[in-house]
Amino acid sequence: MTTFFSVLVLASSLSLIVSVVLQEGSEQGMGTLAGGSADSLWGKSRGTSREDMLKRITVVSAVIFIISTLVLAAK
Repeated sequence: MTTFFSVLVLASSLSLIVSVVLQEGSEQGMGTLAGGSADSLWGKSRGTSREDMLKRITVVSAVIFIISTLVLAAK
């Protein structure tokens, strides 16, 4: 069982690194809070763009990484 979780930690960490590196930077930064472009927040179709897919992969990989690391630490 330890080997399974070790492989799961390795796979999730690699996918987490790749998904974070592939994400584009935000040029506007905090400007959207002060009334910047609302198009960057609400204009895109949700869930179908490349950025949304990478964000979803990042979140899922992070959750899998945290859970499997906690399981390994408990043993």
